Amino acid sequence: MEALDVTEIIKYLPHRYPFLLIDRVTSYDAGKTLTALKNVSINEPIFTGHFPQFPVFPGVLILEAMAQCCAVFAFRELGGYPSEETLYLLVGIDEARFKKQVVPGDQMQLDVVLQKTRRGIWRFNATAHVDDKLCASAQILIAKNEIER
Repeated sequence: MEALDVTEIIKYLPHRYPFLLIDRVTSYDAGKTLTALKNVSINEPIFTGHFPQFPVFPGVLILEAMAQCCAVFAFRELGGYPSEETLYLLVGIDEARFKKQVVPGDQMQLDVVLQKTRRGIWRFNATAHVDDKLCASAQILIAKNEIER
């Protein structure tokens, strides 16, 4: 698969600045894995308060970036773009671990590996690395939802 840039990613996700946390998808292996990048910049609004004296990218946003990768993977698996009434929601996080801080200037590599799908719930093993060093890992669960209006 060719890489997906941010203009293609936003066709799969409803997230927008400042909550779109994937800058590029670098690889996708159908039924197996997806790899994406997140460039962490001091210009992100979160750093005005987390923490001004020592900016650290929040772990919960690393998990959200992983979940966004999982949603892109799921929509790619289904072979098309979502409708305006369809999205994947984060429904679970298991075994989350944080090993190294992510700071402005870092480029996170996010890897998600499909473990299984069952009754509409997709389970992934996800990791975040910076310079080949593990920063975070978790099992991420997402589920497809139809928005009722």
